[in-house]
Amino acid sequence: MPSNDTFHPVAWSAWLAAALLPALSTRNPFYLCLTLLAAAVSYLALGRRSALAKSWGAFVRFGAFLWLLTIPFIALTAHHGEIVLFRLPASWPVIGGPITGEALIYGLTGGLSLLALLLVFAVFNVAVDQGRLLRMTPGFIYQAGVVTAIAVAFVPQMVASWQAIREAQQVRGHRLRGVRDLLPLIMPLLVTALERAMQLAESMEARGFGGQVLAASARQRIAEQLAILVGLGALGAGFAGLGFWPGHRVLVGLLLAVGGGALIWAFWDQGRRVRRTRYRRWRWERGDRVVLVVSALAALGWLVAWLARGDWLFFYPYPPYSPWPTFQPALGLLILALAAPGLLLRPDLQHMTT
Repeated sequence: MPSNDTFHPVAWSAWLAAALLPALSTRNPFYLCLTLLAAAVSYLALGRRSALAKSWGAFVRFGAFLWLLTIPFIALTAHHGEIVLFRLPASWPVIGGPITGEALIYGLTGGLSLLALLLVFAVFNVAVDQGRLLRMTPGFIYQAGVVTAIAVAFVPQMVASWQAIREAQQVRGHRLRGVRDLLPLIMPLLVTALERAMQLAESMEARGFGGQVLAASARQRIAEQLAILVGLGALGAGFAGLGFWPGHRVLVGLLLAVGGGALIWAFWDQGRRVRRTRYRRWRWERGDRVVLVVSALAALGWLVAWLARGDWLFFYPYPPYSPWPTFQPALGLLILALAAPGLLLRPDLQHMTT
């Protein structure tokens, strides 16, 4: 049976962080298209190995559908810009007025950002199964980690069950012609979901779900509370600086780094007091190290560009700015490097022979 996590989960987590940076920090269509391309290479490579790719593919298609709705919606409701494509009667409510090219481009870039986010998360969820994801959860929030892992796995499992039930009913001659024909599909889906929930509860009880938490000294509690307070304050100031101090990117980046570091230390120190048992250690292979290093370099390069040359990432099609995006080849190469997991995946011979 082909393995679902083709690389080390930590390597995939680094890839996820690096891929989310361009999807969240810019609306430049060139960089967003390259992010989609890099994520699509990995997604298509994983699709030949995991059945979950088919389930997450439904959400990617749903994102593409939302994108197609976003473009005309913004074009018809935002009547700003100098490139007038055509005009609708001004007496028409909401949509009446000039339809501009700037609004069309703005809707296009907004949908691209949403689609890139969906595809990046689809790649990560297909590559890292819920068991590995749960193991990466810090020890002090293992209960929340279990809930999160179950929630992440619920949707693709439900989609896979729906497809299997629908195919089985079609073999029996069932045809979906109206609302009443949904009953033979919904009832087996509910029964399957309840059975899966019971099996999950029994397996958790059999494994003795829980953990032994060691008591912390007064000094540890004070240090952790101060670290959390400083971390949240620095992160709050950093995120506020993104909007109010656009010219002080280095200071904002330093605040975000200090806040994130303080929170990570506090969580790590709390996690040390939780006793956890691991039956099998993760092994690092050459491909894992390559993916980790490439993702770290791509993320570092993107952060340096964001701090030093924010104008490279900025794109806003409305006046007084230009509606034509700029492109820096160095940033494009950083994004294309994120296709490394898809290019490094070895052929799944067992899956290919079957």
